[in-house]
Amino acid sequence: MMRVISCVTVDHNLWLVLVAALVCSAGSWATIRLFLRAHEAKGLQQVGWHFLTSVCAGSSIWCTHFIAMLAYDPGAPIAFDPVLTIASLFIAITGTAAGFIAATTHAPRVAPIVGGVIVGLAISGMHYTGMAAYHVDGIVEWNTTYIAASVLLSVVFACLAVSAALNERLSGRNYWAAAVLVLAIVSLHFTAMAAVQVTPLVTRGANGDAMALHAMALGVAVAGLIIIGTGLASYLIDDRTRSEAFQRLHHLAMNDTLTGLPNRANFNDHLDREIDRARELGGKVAVIGIDLNRFKEINDIWGHGAGDQTLKNLAERMGALLQEGEFVARLGGDEFAGVKRMKNQSDLVDFISRLEAALFAPIRVGDIETTTGASLGIAIYPNDAHNRETLVNNADLAMYRAKANITQNVCFYEQAMDEAVRANRTLANDLRDAVENSQLDLHYQVQTSVSTCDIRGYEALLRWKHPTRGNISPAEFIPLAEENGLILPLGEWVLRTACAKAASWDHPYKVAVNLSPVQFAHADLPKLVHEILLETGLKPSRLELEITETTIIADKIRTLNILRRIKALGVTIAIDDFGTGYSSLETLRAFPFDKIKLDRSFMSEVETSPQAKAIIRAVLALGQSLHIPVLAEGVETHSQLSILRAEGCNEAQGFLLGRPAPFGEIFALGHRAEVATSAASFTAPAQAVA
Repeated sequence: MMRVISCVTVDHNLWLVLVAALVCSAGSWATIRLFLRAHEAKGLQQVGWHFLTSVCAGSSIWCTHFIAMLAYDPGAPIAFDPVLTIASLFIAITGTAAGFIAATTHAPRVAPIVGGVIVGLAISGMHYTGMAAYHVDGIVEWNTTYIAASVLLSVVFACLAVSAALNERLSGRNYWAAAVLVLAIVSLHFTAMAAVQVTPLVTRGANGDAMALHAMALGVAVAGLIIIGTGLASYLIDDRTRSEAFQRLHHLAMNDTLTGLPNRANFNDHLDREIDRARELGGKVAVIGIDLNRFKEINDIWGHGAGDQTLKNLAERMGALLQEGEFVARLGGDEFAGVKRMKNQSDLVDFISRLEAALFAPIRVGDIETTTGASLGIAIYPNDAHNRETLVNNADLAMYRAKANITQNVCFYEQAMDEAVRANRTLANDLRDAVENSQLDLHYQVQTSVSTCDIRGYEALLRWKHPTRGNISPAEFIPLAEENGLILPLGEWVLRTACAKAASWDHPYKVAVNLSPVQFAHADLPKLVHEILLETGLKPSRLELEITETTIIADKIRTLNILRRIKALGVTIAIDDFGTGYSSLETLRAFPFDKIKLDRSFMSEVETSPQAKAIIRAVLALGQSLHIPVLAEGVETHSQLSILRAEGCNEAQGFLLGRPAPFGEIFALGHRAEVATSAASFTAPAQAVA
């Protein structure tokens, strides 16, 4: 160790040693930067970066060696073999290239070590080739121990440098790797120089030789720094380009492309930061959900171009009104959201007033002047929620309440009023899962002849047993399915399942299936019915489709056309819940229904209300006049059944005759109509669905 220190301090010009150290440090730092870029690149780009890395590394090692050799004073005249000197530079460049390429192969545990060994050997090979080019008028003796130590130090430090550069978990890895690479070069050189012992045969000449060597060293240093600077400049230019590209991509990722406002991801990040700030400092944060009221009208009447321009104008207005602690984002479509950092209610009121002024002011798009208006829902942290997801959800609930209120544009979140909406949302999500995972079931309720008690058919009724809430009423989940776009797959599943089951029965009973108005509006229903009949093999005359008067009123011409196409297949059509609609007589005149189903509400009062009994009698007379059979729903007592029999009703359905049950239970019990008719001395059929 003392020999190495003595070699540095006594045998070398310290000023030139410092120059060599400067070149080595700058080159090592640039080399590591370029190497990491090569590690990240792919294909031809990686080849290019490896080339720059090896040129920078090889030049740095060679210049450090050359300047340090010029700093060495052997006490005798020196000369350099040009061929071996150039060869040493070639070894440095190609050797480090091989090492850095090996270090970036797909073996993360072994590759850095292998690459480091090659780089260390390249440094050693370059040095000892350079020493072979170094001719001195004297006797040169070598200490093999120091030679071995120099090579070992170079290899060990090079391995550490490459490993540090590729260790993503190491903080400041660029600087650590560069520093260790400097150690690899410097330790090799000065330990190797300590291995040399020169006995001069000729004394060095005048000072001019020393001055020439110093000038040569300075020239080599400048040339080396130029090469290093070229590589570093390439890195910096690429880094700036990458930084600008990243900023552009980040802007695109975090901002809405149409309006330039922050998007949902940006909004979420900002709100998280504001909540954290409020939690630390004790403030409040308001979230304002904003939904435009008449944006769809603008799109429908004037086109999407006008709609886009409207959104741009509104975004520009809202962006211009923002003050410190305020934020507005476009979440998608015609939905925006605001964030307000607040200390008291007056801060929020001022922000809301400015938002309303921007949203409700007239908008000019070309020659068109219009207004959109908006519904605003507000939730406040920490009053209404303690995390972002719940806070935004509560603001949405308040916004939907404002949208449903024709007299109020702004609503604050109120737990008692908005929890029902939240419960419906949750139930809708559960229903979606139930549809996707086949968690629904069909029950069947018998329909019998009033006069003979023969089984005429079964109505398929959809049932949903919720995993935690138990049985959910169809009156609750069917509207949810219609509101959330689930009724089409749900209705198709019901129709297909009911037809398939009916096709497997031994007796040709009819199966009745209810249809939703949404199915008429959004599906090619006749085609679907035809496909299911062909698929299941059910005879068309055994299928009865039930619709309500509301379905027809929604779009009378279109609905009646669809019904005629279905009836042409041989399927029968029943009007359900008759007597509770808008224009029952007109409906019967417009379409030749195959059955009238009298609403259950009349049967519940028939025993006590003369008016209800009179209405039933009138409907039955109407059915007889039009030659349309009538089925009474909701028959629950023998007295009700007797009244229907006395009035000449055709068919009946209700708990008295049979409760809805899964097909398997009906089959197992051998369903009998005698349950309802034993008291009336009617003989029920002995056989049911099989």
